Amino acid sequence: MTRLGGPGGDRTSEGEGAEAAALAIADALESLTTLWSLAAQEATLRLSLHQLRALRALEGAPGLNLTALAERLDIGLPTASRLCDRLEAAGLLERVLHPHKRREVQLNLTAQARRVLDDVARRRTRALAAVLEHMGPADRAALSRGLEAFRAALDERPPGPAAAGRDPASATEDDGRE
Repeated sequence: MTRLGGPGGDRTSEGEGAEAAALAIADALESLTTLWSLAAQEATLRLSLHQLRALRALEGAPGLNLTALAERLDIGLPTASRLCDRLEAAGLLERVLHPHKRREVQLNLTAQARRVLDDVARRRTRALAAVLEHMGPADRAALSRGLEAFRAALDERPPGPAAAGRDPASATEDDGRE
């Protein structure tokens, strides 16, 4: 359970507003993360969270180089290199020379990696659907609407260190938006 204010500071059921909603969402995300991880661990090829994140990053941006992958994963270059070594040894990643930059190596998923990612996605979808089946249709619809509104708000004002502590009323002035 997400706690605020240290020991005894459990306030998930107290108050209203954005902070109370954030605590409730954080608790739900912890449960979803567990569900997600368990489903991924049931896949035909078990991957660590870091390996799975790397494969997903390369799925979304094929041909990244090692530096770009490290930046996307927010890890150091040596760590990214070892991660790629393990993925390559498992037959999930191939390194190829960039066609126009002879000093650069591109990272690409293999067909096996794509099958593994598809398997993980199917298992995660089934696990999530099993939970959603226990919700009523109105609750599922409300959850869907809430998630759509959350994505829209996130697109409008992405989080960041500068945005986290600012007053929303001053955001248009600071961001240059009107």
